[in-house]
Parts: sequence; structure tokens; C-alpha cells
Amino acid sequence: MLKDLINNSVQHLKNSGIRDFAEAAQQLDDGINLTLGQPDFATPEHVKHAGKAAIDANQTGYTNKAGTPELRQVACQFVQKKHGLTYSWETETMVMNGATQALDTVFRTILEEGSEVILAGPAFPGYYPLIEMCGAKAVFVDTTKNNFKMTADLIKQHITERTRCVLLSYPSNPVGTLLTKEELASIATLLKQKDIFIVSDEIYSELIFDGDHSSIGSFPEVRNQTVVINGLSKSHSMTGWRIGLLFAPSFLIDELLKVHLFNTTCACSISQEAAIEALTNGLDDPIAMRKEYERRMNYVYERLTSMGIEAIKPQAAFYIFPSIQKFRMTSLEFANKLLREKHVAVVPGSSFSSIGENYIRISFTSSMDVLEEGMNRMEQFVSALN
Repeated sequence: MLKDLINNSVQHLKNSGIRDFAEAAQQLDDGINLTLGQPDFATPEHVKHAGKAAIDANQTGYTNKAGTPELRQVACQFVQKKHGLTYSWETETMVMNGATQALDTVFRTILEEGSEVILAGPAFPGYYPLIEMCGAKAVFVDTTKNNFKMTADLIKQHITERTRCVLLSYPSNPVGTLLTKEELASIATLLKQKDIFIVSDEIYSELIFDGDHSSIGSFPEVRNQTVVINGLSKSHSMTGWRIGLLFAPSFLIDELLKVHLFNTTCACSISQEAAIEALTNGLDDPIAMRKEYERRMNYVYERLTSMGIEAIKPQAAFYIFPSIQKFRMTSLEFANKLLREKHVAVVPGSSFSSIGENYIRISFTSSMDVLEEGMNRMEQFVSALN
């Protein structure tokens, strides 16, 4: 049968639990959807106007495969000003169709059959399918007993002769934790001069409530083996514009460009013009959004705590990852029962690898009115369980 001829690595992929519960909630007239990492803010007006102006100016053709020179220049200025990263816009910078396409391009460039990628568990469910489609293996590090932080010591325990890459995802999705500069320094010391790439997903770098963002790309000793990925989806509420930013040493960029070209040619020309505006006149746009996310985070954290549900208070991003272990049911059972009985959708922790079992993820990208109703229903649900 033709179905049997479909790539095995694709056939074995599972749908995202995030999307499954999000779509289920959308089918309910009174559904409360606390699943997606979709900001409820509109893209800033001046950024939208730049996109409209690009259409009117007929900037609708292919761009340089690495991205327009102007966008690459302002992207380099952005990471230099914000995070102390120094990259050449000409030879070390690429504009991608979102951070996801950046990750896919990197993995297809550096991984082979049998390669291993070390990453923190629980992990964003968009990571390991990309790894597995390359014939590689995702090696999860259990961080649940370490405040959900991946340390040099934990990484060291999982390095083998097959280790090709260490994936860092901080600020973290689904937990909202950060790595300090000192913690990153220890990882850099461990990995320096090893034939291991470091891929750092920093898409939430502009949405930090407590602490400061540090990038492992700022450590000279590992710069030549590090890929830094960022973008505008979360910081500027531009998820649909699909603009990701990738920074890496020139020898790797040369190879990444081949995969990028044959996969997608270039990022959207209109979105690139909007991104230029976001990174020049809109550098402070995330501030108001971040303040509102922090207000929502504090509210959800306090409500959960008052219900007797334990959670680490997020330092960044817009998710919280509370423990539901006390209720003696799997995370999938808990999420299904909550959706069925109270029409509230959360994401079971098992969607973030088996290490995420006993937890759920709640997104606080919805308005306060929605969050209040969601927490009220959850409190009723938890009271009945107790």
C-alpha cells in the first residue's frame, strides 16, 4: 500500500498535545483556552504600517536568501545592544521563516543518522520531532529536581561519542526559568573545544520579569560552535509574520544557507520590511506587553497557590507549569477531565516529554477576564477532586 511507503520517521510522529487541546477548546461555545503561546496583543501599529507600505511599494519579490541586508544589519544591532552579541551581518546572520524553520534548518545541517541531541526535559514538543526526522535521537535531561534548569553537571552525565548538539531553551518553555550568566559559564567551560554544537533558542529573551537574559553566544570560548536563534513572534506579537533570526559562525552559515535555500528560498519580503521597523523604531514595544504578562502571571500564580497547587513562579515567557501529582491521575487524564467538566483547556505535561508527566502547562496570554474565569472554573474542579 502507498501508505506503507510514507517515511517511517514521519509516520511515527504524534500530533502536538498543545494543538489537540487548543482545537478541542475552540469547539466549545464557552471554552476557556489556556493552551497556545499566542499573544493576545495586536502587532504594533507602526509595524503593521511598514508591512502595508512594503506591499504598496511592490516589495513583493524574492530577497537575498539570507535576508535583506538592512534587516540583517538591524538584527545584529539588536542582539548587540540587548544581549552583547557581536555578529557580522554579512557572513554570520540569517533571516528565517520563524524560529521553528531556523531550528529545522540547523538540525538538518548538523545531524545525521544516529546523532544525539541533549536537551532539557520537560521540553517544548516542537523540538524532538525535528530531531527525529533527521534520524537522530533526542536525549532528555530530567531537570525536575533542579528547578527545571539544565546544568553543566547534568549535561556531562549524558554526553556520549554520538552527542552532536546540546540544545538550550532559556527563557524556558514550558516553565519560564532562566539560566544565569554563571550557570551558562559552567556549560561553556564543559563544552569548549569539544566537537559538539550548541543551539540556543532565545525566542523569549524580551519577556523577562525577574532577572536578566544571558546568551551562551556571548562566551568567546564556545562562540565558534554556537547557534543563537531569536525572532519577533513573541516579543512583538508577530507570530503570523514568521520572522526568525539566526546567528552563527560563517563556516556554518555557508552550509545552513544551502538547506534554507532549497527548503524555502527566503523569508517573506513583506514581513522582513515590517521586522526592520520593529527592530529600529519598535525596540521598546515589548515593554508594555511584558508588564501585562507579569501582572497576569502573578494573578495565575497566586490563584494556583491558593488552590494548594504547587508551581515554580515563572521568571519569563508566558507559561506556568504547576504540579498535579497530588491528584493521583495522569496529566492527560487531568487535562481531559478539566476540559470535559469545566470546558477549560490546558496542556498535559506529558506533551513536553515523559519528564513532564505530573504537570500541566497553563498559558497566560489571554486577557484577565478570561484568566479569571478559567481560574474560577479550575478552583471548582480542584475542590471537587479534593
